[in-house]
Amino acid sequence: MVKSASSPVKITVSSAGKESGSRSMGLTSPIPRRASISSSASPLGGGGNRRASSGGRYSSTTKDDPIEEMNSEFVSYTVHIPPTPDHRSISASQTSLNEGDNDGLKLKPERSFISGTIFTGGYNSVTRGHVIDCSLEKPDTMKSGLICGMRGCDEKVVQGQCECGFKVCRDCYLDCIGSGGGRCPGCKEPYKDASDGDDDEVSSEEEEDQAFPLPSIADFKLDKRLSLVKSFKGLNHQPDFDHTRWLFETKGTYGYGNAVWPKDGYEAGSGANGFEHPPDFAERCKRPLTRKVGVSAAILSPYRLLIIIRLVALSFFLTWRIRHPNRDAMWLWGMSITCELWFAFSWVLDQLPKLCPVNRITDLSVLKQRFESPNLRNPKGRSDLPGIDVFVSTADPEKEPPLVTANTILSILAVDYPVEKLACYLSDDGGALLTFEALAETASFARIWVPFCRKHDIHPRNPEAYFGQKRDFLKNKVRLDFVRERRRVKREYDEFKVRINSLPDSIRRRSDAYNAHEEIRAKKKQMEMGDNLSDPIKIPKATWMSDGSHWPGTWASAESDHSKGDHAGIIQVMLAPPNAESVYGAEADGENLIDTTEVDIRLPMLVYVSREKRPGYDHNKKAGAMNALVRTSAIMSNGPFILNLDCDHYVYNSLALREGMCFMLDRGGDRICYVQFPQRFEGIDPNDRYANHNTVFFDVSMRALDGLQGPMYVGTGCIFRRTALYGFSPPRATEHHGWFGRRKIKLTLRKPKVTKKAEDEMVVPINGENNDDDDADIESLLLPKRFGNSTSLASSIPVAEYQGRLLQDVQGKGNKGRPAGSLAVPREPLDAAIVAEAISVISCFYEDKTEWGKRVGWIYGSVTEDVVTGYRMHNRGWRSIYCVTKKDAFRGTAPINLTDRLHQVLRWATGSVEIFFSRNNALFASHRMKFLQRVAYFNVGMYPFTSMFLLVYCILPAVSLFSGQFIVQSLSVTFLIFLLAITITLCLLAILEIKWSGITLHDWWRNEQFWLIGGTSAHPAAVLQGLLKVIAGVDISFTLTSKSATPDDGDDEFADLYVVKWSFLMVPPITIMMVNMIAIAVGVARTMYSMFPQWSKLVGGVFFSFWVLCHLYPFAKGLMGRRGKVPTIVFVWSGLLSIIVSLLWVYINPPSGGRQDLMKFQFP
Repeated sequence: MVKSASSPVKITVSSAGKESGSRSMGLTSPIPRRASISSSASPLGGGGNRRASSGGRYSSTTKDDPIEEMNSEFVSYTVHIPPTPDHRSISASQTSLNEGDNDGLKLKPERSFISGTIFTGGYNSVTRGHVIDCSLEKPDTMKSGLICGMRGCDEKVVQGQCECGFKVCRDCYLDCIGSGGGRCPGCKEPYKDASDGDDDEVSSEEEEDQAFPLPSIADFKLDKRLSLVKSFKGLNHQPDFDHTRWLFETKGTYGYGNAVWPKDGYEAGSGANGFEHPPDFAERCKRPLTRKVGVSAAILSPYRLLIIIRLVALSFFLTWRIRHPNRDAMWLWGMSITCELWFAFSWVLDQLPKLCPVNRITDLSVLKQRFESPNLRNPKGRSDLPGIDVFVSTADPEKEPPLVTANTILSILAVDYPVEKLACYLSDDGGALLTFEALAETASFARIWVPFCRKHDIHPRNPEAYFGQKRDFLKNKVRLDFVRERRRVKREYDEFKVRINSLPDSIRRRSDAYNAHEEIRAKKKQMEMGDNLSDPIKIPKATWMSDGSHWPGTWASAESDHSKGDHAGIIQVMLAPPNAESVYGAEADGENLIDTTEVDIRLPMLVYVSREKRPGYDHNKKAGAMNALVRTSAIMSNGPFILNLDCDHYVYNSLALREGMCFMLDRGGDRICYVQFPQRFEGIDPNDRYANHNTVFFDVSMRALDGLQGPMYVGTGCIFRRTALYGFSPPRATEHHGWFGRRKIKLTLRKPKVTKKAEDEMVVPINGENNDDDDADIESLLLPKRFGNSTSLASSIPVAEYQGRLLQDVQGKGNKGRPAGSLAVPREPLDAAIVAEAISVISCFYEDKTEWGKRVGWIYGSVTEDVVTGYRMHNRGWRSIYCVTKKDAFRGTAPINLTDRLHQVLRWATGSVEIFFSRNNALFASHRMKFLQRVAYFNVGMYPFTSMFLLVYCILPAVSLFSGQFIVQSLSVTFLIFLLAITITLCLLAILEIKWSGITLHDWWRNEQFWLIGGTSAHPAAVLQGLLKVIAGVDISFTLTSKSATPDDGDDEFADLYVVKWSFLMVPPITIMMVNMIAIAVGVARTMYSMFPQWSKLVGGVFFSFWVLCHLYPFAKGLMGRRGKVPTIVFVWSGLLSIIVSLLWVYINPPSGGRQDLMKFQFP
């Protein structure tokens, strides 16, 4: 048994096979993970006692407490590692850590052990670790924490020689001082007590920063209030390194540090007119990271004026319509005026939030200067940026191709952000071996792709998108070896694609072979036992991993404990956390495809996660999977910020994460809950037939919301603040009272003495602060009830809050900030105890009796959990930011098939109906939400109901033509003037929206067309489903939207556009088109052969019918397929509808023979 001074957790590595009787409850780590904060202001720094628990028990430990005296109530992790063909049982002679224990070898796993082991577990089961790679047999990783890290040396370690923690013995340390230049073999930095190296370094710095004398100051007229101090350092004198001088002095001997420079400068200086002004040392650091750029007043002022004019015109028009009914057709007038009143109300809800659009820009150079430049607290210039955990979600490898997911992961691993601050988590909600092995292949290919991207500044960093570009790839490339290395990487990527695409067949053939082998073994055993050979043998059709062991997730045969809704939780660290220092590669040779001698070859941490699923538990679809990732990442990496992406949305702009962090880390950024990026799509037909780009929403509505309280969360491409996801309130908020929220009350929520907290208020528990009341203790006691019984998760919350703070020089007065350089420390390495704790928080029962999904994390209860989650944050007083980058931040795919598109819109609209009938309706919003923001959220829940009025209004022109009546008594001049004014103002508003948003007229028109297509097909079905759920309790289920796979060479990129898949959603639009076309023919024929033709009513009816048909033109074109071939079902429906309408018309308006002869029939 190996006992570490840093953790009381016992890890047992045994070679036992499958155990059938050992069952225990899910395990919890007995000690929280140490914080990687060295500052005394840190929430976990400066305290001697640490809180640790198991299952709610607490223990106080200090550095002096021996492990043997730990609380006996602690639960120890027992990780069972079964033998595999690639991993044999380890004998005691293979390691120096033999203590004579007969139960098996016990050791503390190293990082390579963690990255080569699958950890599984969950409800009522043992946490197991299955070794895939034979990493324990590597000599470097077999050394314990007491053995020297130099090759060939097994002496005891001398502690505290270097900050990086590299283990070295005394003899090797003296060798490094003598012949190694005084530098550490691990981080390559000089040892602190190596006098020779330090003297040389200080001497060189002094020579570079040598002081130069100022001109004579005898004639200077100094202000008596000024303090002038001359430097006493001679030109040839080289004292010890002076940090104050190094920070504040420049080329003169005068020190700027504590003195005030004269306002008029000094005479005889080098500046203009003989004056020299003091240099602005903090010019770049004091500059803001972001700027708000308002829309030009020449566009915005007319835009707001036109909204008012159109609102007044609508009011007069509706008043005139109500006061002038059509006495000849009151039923037609009543239906039309009801629809028009609703349309006016809907237009007001949609237009009011667009009154304050803004644009924002970032300054990445200031971000680099402030967080990645050397300073007193960070002399080495390590990155002081906070960590980011990236979440990628997938559920079904059949509908979401693994190659698409792999390209998304590769673009994340190659992003331009500090490697040690980045961690990527893939959530496989289907628990498929195909996704697991595809991710393993992706991690292997990333060792080639990521250094290639860094070396040659490749964009985009998605290999499929990069190699598929149709532009000159040599543009802006200056390295001579670029073409050769690109060719090699392209060849390697082609092989990678072949391996990924062949994985399904490979897994199936492998599983069939192993299952056949198991059957043969069972038959042989049956013969040996002398049983009847005719008796059937039941062998489960298992899915096998490549090392000859059962896959713990979903099997193709869907056996018990191995189906999509019933499998264990799985965590596999594909890529271990990198070192804090850069690691450079080697020259190109037989093993290395590219020369990486000048490239950092480290890779971010990559983790595969599949949460546990069991029958009888509600797993809450995507929202539940995202919450499982939140808890897992909190224990394993605990990045204070979280980026979530769909599996088909890859990082197109490698600087996107830095641009998002500019908003989070700028002044006032502590009130921002998330930064939403617009969604951009690839693979859409050039005409954008079904408005897949959705530019009107992303470039008009979302940009306008940014001028209020912030944009809505749209499900992907969003950087969250972790503490905001935890349900905590912002540090400051503003309540809006009175009419339209004109009376504002500012609140400081982190100071309970100043402001009385609401009952549902949650304040982040911050350790180390002196609070006179017991609020902080109460909050700490409530954490297990809100977040579950994992104390590692609870202890990570104040650490995440601290790491997400603004810098002290940026934070305002009275607010807590962190010192510069406090995050420039290495990350703590993973061990088996941390991963086992992560397994326990993804169990199916962990969320029971907690607030996960209710207030904490992604919110449950709606198919559009993204909108509800963003609404809850805004309702607590947070604000969000819309970050539109010059180069698209992320790009994804969208369904270009008509049926898939309608089902996607159906899901969104159904979620909106659920929001309308829930407590998340904006009518019940708190006073912390702005009035116009509340209007925008209310419109989200209201817009599907417009479809009911839209269906009626699209039928009215046909009814008008059939009946010979119109919505007005006659086409008077007043009616035409109102109609013309409303139409012109609508067109002018569209033009101005195009001006300030940057969209095109084509995008605007496509959006208008699909608004009517969706409003007559998907939206009415959504209203019906929502009402059934509210009234009858009928649950709503949706199928996953299929992601388009990468087309092969020679295939049509838009082949899916022409595929016609019949759906019940197509019936209403087809009916509307057929009825209007027949009505136009009937109306024209009747008017032409009438003795008293009423051309005005015909023109009115035909105009509105033509308006409906123009909007439905993309839908009609989608029914024609590729070559105009109409499916048979369309002819059937059209014929039936035509016959029904014709019979109705003959019955309503019979010919001259009279209605009494209609029912009579006689042969001629």
